[in-house]
Amino acid sequence: MIATRGLLVAAPRSSSGKTTVTLALMRALARRGLAVRGAKCGPDYIDPAFHQAATGHPSVNLDSFAMPDAMLDSVAGLAAEGADLVVAEGSMGLFDGIVAGAGRTGANADIAARYGWPVLLVLDVSGAAQSAAAVALGCTLYDPRIRIAGVILNKVASPRHRRLVEAGLAQIGLPVLGAFMRDATLVLPERHLGLVQARETNDLDARLDRLADLAEAGLDLDAIVAAASGSVPAATPGALPRPPGQRVAVASDAAFSFLYPHMEAGWRARGAACVPFSPLADEPPPADCDACWLPGGYPELHAERIAGAQRFLDGLRLFAAQKPVHGECGGYMVLGESLEDAAGITHRMAGLLPVATSYKTRRLHLGYRVATLLADCALGRAGTRLVGHEFHYASELTLSPDATTALASVTDAEGVALGMAGHRQGRVSGSFFHLIG
Repeated sequence: MIATRGLLVAAPRSSSGKTTVTLALMRALARRGLAVRGAKCGPDYIDPAFHQAATGHPSVNLDSFAMPDAMLDSVAGLAAEGADLVVAEGSMGLFDGIVAGAGRTGANADIAARYGWPVLLVLDVSGAAQSAAAVALGCTLYDPRIRIAGVILNKVASPRHRRLVEAGLAQIGLPVLGAFMRDATLVLPERHLGLVQARETNDLDARLDRLADLAEAGLDLDAIVAAASGSVPAATPGALPRPPGQRVAVASDAAFSFLYPHMEAGWRARGAACVPFSPLADEPPPADCDACWLPGGYPELHAERIAGAQRFLDGLRLFAAQKPVHGECGGYMVLGESLEDAAGITHRMAGLLPVATSYKTRRLHLGYRVATLLADCALGRAGTRLVGHEFHYASELTLSPDATTALASVTDAEGVALGMAGHRQGRVSGSFFHLIG
């Protein structure tokens, strides 16, 4: 076991300010000289990049549903290596997950319980005063596996408002470890899949330093650090994901960036090299690689530029004629015949899979996916069970695949059949779901 202490920043519901508090805390503690490492509970591919910007070190995802136990513990071990403190950020509400066995729901609380990490409960107190204590009390009593170390108040309207909220919390004996006043300028820019990516956020370092300044002024950092506890197992490389090849060309730019950190860490732990290239810069996958991976991202925002990247498209087609290529979500869209953007303009894509996609009429697709591969491909052998997550607004314009052309048969997290998903053709495969475990 690694005795690295940790904390989970969570909230009763989404949009309470978890990310703001997490980044402020990470940056402030890193500026004090602590080796802070980040983690994100659940399937989020944007927040870990902000964690890395705040701490200077890679962050990971921890998912109690999608990851087998050995993988989950190994990924937690990656986060703990060389750390004085692990700060994990929750997703949605503290107890929100799927209906599943104990410890396997995908909820933030599973992670706090598994590794003994106390919870810093972020309370958005806008529109409430003493009643916020009733919500906090419910969180302390709901799951006896976890311990709430204290609360951080967010969106406090005035000193009087804070006194009223604290009076309620005093009645239940829950300490207030700090507060942030209501301030619209603290909100990071967003787009349809969440925050604008860290690499695209203007003046990110300045924003993070401002958050750290607010944390120094408004949070009891000493008490927060003292509240941390818990431990995690050491990472076991063999429990991490296997690479699709030993030298993997990975598309990496503003259009292709949603590669889970634990995936790349697993590939490297097994001796594989990840070789980045940029389709937006019209770069083809390097010919000396033995597999190509097109992650998700925002190709719908760059469709015209991708369609005009002839060196990239020709090189991708040449690569696919001899070696495996896989695309996830946005990468899948680019492997298809065409992509219709928000304005209704259709752009030709690589034409390596028989699918056309559209972003004109947006419809949310969201949830865990449990996939059984129908044939050998870059993801594994036929019959392999994989777990991933789908989060996008695009639609397929072409007919659904059948068993001879689909990548996998898929269910949701509760076992409800969703039919065939993705496509495979020759050495090329792709789907809308992002592989996690």
